[in-house]
Amino acid sequence: MTSLFQILLLLIGVVRTVIIIHFIMSWLISFNVVNLRQPIVAQLWFGLQRLLEPIYGPIRRFVPNIGGMDLSPLVALLGVYAIEIILHNNASFFL
Repeated sequence: MTSLFQILLLLIGVVRTVIIIHFIMSWLISFNVVNLRQPIVAQLWFGLQRLLEPIYGPIRRFVPNIGGMDLSPLVALLGVYAIEIILHNNASFFL
């Protein structure tokens, strides 16, 4: 059971990292630091969009758009941290 717990924490860490990379990349694209006309950047961006849309989609239905800012990555990141806290608090169940 310990290995299952560690695998779950690893997956949570990967999801957290992907959300943070997507968030940083969105700011870099918004401020024209990186350009979507570059094929590698476009592939990475659209791949991250497809990967994270199932997470962001339901959140966007509930969280309103505030002045053009999308708060769904922040809410998703808070949800990931909440799941990690719940897993750590219930670690005795897994161990």
